Amino acid sequence: MNNNTSVKDHGVKEEVFRVSELVQKLAVQVLATHPAGEGMCLIGGFRYRLLDAGCRRSLDIDYHWPGDLAAKQAEIVALFRRKLVPLVRTRLGLNGDVRAATGPESESPAVRIVEVAVWRPGAELGRITIPVDITRIPCADRAIVRTVDGVVYLSASDADMAESKIIALFARRHPEERDMLDLFLFQDKLPGDSAGRVDHKLRQIGVSKAAMEETWRRMVASREYHIRMIEAIVREQVDPVPAANLRAAGGGAMIFDRVMEIVSSCLGGRREHDR
Repeated sequence: MNNNTSVKDHGVKEEVFRVSELVQKLAVQVLATHPAGEGMCLIGGFRYRLLDAGCRRSLDIDYHWPGDLAAKQAEIVALFRRKLVPLVRTRLGLNGDVRAATGPESESPAVRIVEVAVWRPGAELGRITIPVDITRIPCADRAIVRTVDGVVYLSASDADMAESKIIALFARRHPEERDMLDLFLFQDKLPGDSAGRVDHKLRQIGVSKAAMEETWRRMVASREYHIRMIEAIVREQVDPVPAANLRAAGGGAMIFDRVMEIVSSCLGGRREHDR
């Protein structure tokens, strides 16, 4: 690949991120100001980006919803078709479509996914798809509200958010490096009693000690792989200045090792990080 092609691909990727964030902001604003969004808690990477000026750019949106996931999915599809698609067209000049996701990932009883797709005919960006995941996370605290430009957003507490990243490492089929990076970035939000809270939450969702230990073993054994994936996320999803600073401080290895220390501490120190 020549330099011109590389620069062009980078430019397209950056434009995809820019357009995605504009659509994400419109989507969460629509939900936050219509009845379908009442009681829905904004969580995940875009929550950090929107409410905490997080440095990692996320291409999806996540919500915690304690009720019927399928019913809420259908409600959001209808709302977005009625309100979001016209907004995307008038404000961004993009065509749009919204549908309930299908396929193996969407068949999990723990999540329902709404897919928002936007495109501009003839543009190099192609079709940009933004998943909106409706799921449940264990919460120990009452939900909080934060405001951006006068819009009120309901969210899980800072402590529940940070702990959810630890829970996700053991609850997902495969630990994801984006959770590791988010945990590293927002580790200061973990309360002093996180060990007991995390233990209760893991029991609440039925993660056995045996399953937890197997996940831990696999993470330790796959240290080099996780480091490479973290470094790829830092390179591709983190804003340039924070990314450079993370690399200067040790990059993926520093992040992974610190995350394992945090997780070990929150599991009562029962795990040791073998190198």
